[in-house]
Amino acid sequence: MRVLVVGGGAREHALAWKLAGEPGVAAVTCAPGNAGIAATTRCVPVAADDPRAVCDLVDRDRIDFTVVGPEQPLTLGLVDLLSREGHPCCGPTRAAARLESSKAFAKNIMQAAQVPTARHVSCESPEQAREVARKSPFGYPLVLKADGLAAGKGVVIAPDALAAESCIREMMVDRRFGDAGARVVVEECLQGREASFFVLTDGEHARVLPSAEDHKRAFDGDEGPNTGGMGAFSPSPLIDAPTAERVLETIVFPTLRGMKAAGYAYRGFLYCGLMMTADGPKVIEFNARMGDPETQVVMPALDEDLLPHMVDANRGALKSGTFRARSERHVGVVMASGGYPDRFETGKAIGGLDAVAARPDTWVFHAGTALKAGALVTSGGRVLTVVGRGVDFEAARARAYAAVAGITFDGVHYRRDIGKRAVSPAGCRGWSPGD
Repeated sequence: MRVLVVGGGAREHALAWKLAGEPGVAAVTCAPGNAGIAATTRCVPVAADDPRAVCDLVDRDRIDFTVVGPEQPLTLGLVDLLSREGHPCCGPTRAAARLESSKAFAKNIMQAAQVPTARHVSCESPEQAREVARKSPFGYPLVLKADGLAAGKGVVIAPDALAAESCIREMMVDRRFGDAGARVVVEECLQGREASFFVLTDGEHARVLPSAEDHKRAFDGDEGPNTGGMGAFSPSPLIDAPTAERVLETIVFPTLRGMKAAGYAYRGFLYCGLMMTADGPKVIEFNARMGDPETQVVMPALDEDLLPHMVDANRGALKSGTFRARSERHVGVVMASGGYPDRFETGKAIGGLDAVAARPDTWVFHAGTALKAGALVTSGGRVLTVVGRGVDFEAARARAYAAVAGITFDGVHYRRDIGKRAVSPAGCRGWSPGD
């Protein structure tokens, strides 16, 4: 099959890498891709957020199957357009993708389906949000979430009323996140540790992928602002077989049934962001696609082909079960531009990649890279995800960080504690946002 991967980040690089190695795949194309993907995969300068142009590319290149990586094309209706024109693809419709693009919509679905999640109030105006924060029905700290898409940065944990007021002003008045902050969801702050749970679904059945944990904060020790993700490891020590079964029975399948009952049958990848509380797993958020940087550690962990199951999900013929995974551990470290997630400079020359590419059990997935006068340079906030594989998390961390040490660009920033909490048993007992 000729496969198209839509997107241009490290998640799409990992997906393209995985699919290119499968026997059922004749060729992989990426749109638009990036400089790292283009080194081994055909890339076409078609914007991921232009559904018509993507569909025309599928027609022109006779693509057999399309995999949509990022959230924006989903919310713009790319899957709807491809499906109307008879092109098989992996991803939810625009209406179903509201599980991610609207926090309030997701909360309504969960409430109707009795899915465990944080108590919340959806606020339509700054005045309503201020009133909720002032009365603080859930105590402090409070979590405030921009309703729409904010590139993983639209969540603030307010320790007190003053911080909540400042957040409401930034989101709803100053519109720091644009229209995404026109509505804000105020909710209780769940205590526990986060884990990422992924399934591929045809709307009724679900096949479980390896779990993961990511690191959202910019600095070591989970300090600093939220980012799109500074690293990840797989699998999560918190998700054993009984826990995975509980997540399926209390969260995944009720959500799928609730979406179908509401008229929004969901197909594709579903990412359940979980808080592992004393009362069991509860949903923090849903994503309507695979996570980034989690995909970069999940794809090397898979020990079976992905494409046949995506095809089955599109056809409504998926069989529930669990993907076969390797026994080793995987740790991925994001190398970012200095200043990320706020202001940062680009165009910095990247060195050392050839030597790192020769290392065993090591992968470098590109995100913000470009070619300038024949040289590889930085072009975004998150630049690379460097993944190491090992027999245990200590070995995986050592391999990942040894590779990171061999890569250079001016202003490089990365956390030095990615995967550390998986190594220490004490680190698995509990964690709360902001700790």
